[in-house]
Amino acid sequence: MSTDSSRPRESSRESGGGDHRNVAGSAEPAGAESRPVRAQDWRAAVEHRREELIELSHDLHANPEISLREHRSAARLAELLAERGFTVERPVAGLATAFTAEYGSGEFVVGLCAEYDALPEVGHACGHNIIAAAAVGAALALAEQAAELGITVRVLGTPAEETGGGKITMLEAGLFDRVAAALMVHPGPAEACAPRSLAITDLRVCYTGRAAHAAAAPELGVNAADAVTVAQVAIGLRRQHLEPEQMVHGIVTSGGAAPNIVPERAVAEYNLRAADPAALERLEQGIRACFEAGATATGCSVEVVRLSPVYTELNPDEWLAETYRSAVTELGRAPLTRAAERRDVIGSTDMGNVSRWIPSAHPMIALECGEAVNHQAEFAAACITDSADRAVLDGAAALACTAAEAALDPEQRERLLSAVEERNPSEVRQTSNRLSDSGGVV
Repeated sequence: MSTDSSRPRESSRESGGGDHRNVAGSAEPAGAESRPVRAQDWRAAVEHRREELIELSHDLHANPEISLREHRSAARLAELLAERGFTVERPVAGLATAFTAEYGSGEFVVGLCAEYDALPEVGHACGHNIIAAAAVGAALALAEQAAELGITVRVLGTPAEETGGGKITMLEAGLFDRVAAALMVHPGPAEACAPRSLAITDLRVCYTGRAAHAAAAPELGVNAADAVTVAQVAIGLRRQHLEPEQMVHGIVTSGGAAPNIVPERAVAEYNLRAADPAALERLEQGIRACFEAGATATGCSVEVVRLSPVYTELNPDEWLAETYRSAVTELGRAPLTRAAERRDVIGSTDMGNVSRWIPSAHPMIALECGEAVNHQAEFAAACITDSADRAVLDGAAALACTAAEAALDPEQRERLLSAVEERNPSEVRQTSNRLSDSGGVV
């Protein structure tokens, strides 16, 4: 989305006034004076829900649930939205912890993605409690103006972002088909409006050998733990030859039962990341060769299982990202420069897959977290501070402002609605962005 028509235009909210138009391009309807126009106006609308949104964020944080087990979190969000008049459907897409909640009947569908899965051991150390609360806050604010904006507000409860790819399953199930713009906000140490991410695949490698007494008859054993060690050494040596932005990191989840038993089974899990799916395919082929080396050297059998669909890199819509940038700047935040945003990566997200098909924005909103970064216990602690609470409210306001600007700008509304009509749902639902278990693109 880098054509001239997708670039943000000067908005009358920059000067705090002007002749705002309705979706048909005519003058505002009577009574529209109360409609939020500036980011500060949306912030005021969100502020009315401060207590409710902060309580929601803190409640999710206090009750963390890992990917695909977010039953309480999904119910909490869905029930709140239902109480506010949203039409809720759950479960959806064959995912027990996924839901949708809709309000309004406008042709311009705003998709607000709410993540709520936590991490093992460190809980909400990626701040998904903030993501969910901000999405709900934006949805409630937009719902009050849905008729005047000509929009439908759709909250997509997207589980299993950390592993499992809930958004991908929901995308392929058609739940994003009519979405004109997909938006979410993610906390982090820095403010970034169009951050970069990497493509990723998650692999589990399982070695099977033969148990034996480690002292009385070691020659009868086939050591599966040794196979993992050989694979780890091979991967370590291969790192010298990785392409820029290719990364490999993993853990051993099972390596034997007792030191006097030759391990019959060993299991490791690895994340492979790269700049894009093509680079990821090349990386995976090399890492699979390392896994095979472990089996060959020890005589074990090996099985490699893909744990999640492949996540692709983010492809943010330029106009949406820049409109969000204007909103958070108005709210007193200081985003990184565009050059700084392009210099670093934020990890990986299944929102990348959504952004391949749907005009999207996945900005990062900064917390005061000292030296802590995402996936640390210290960052989890930062996700329920005053700074985190402000991020919920500012994030909700900026998302709502961005959605409203898109709906009210005739050129952007037409661009985004035309993209919906031109989209081929059958192509969206194909899994061309996944790699097969043999290592090739299917």
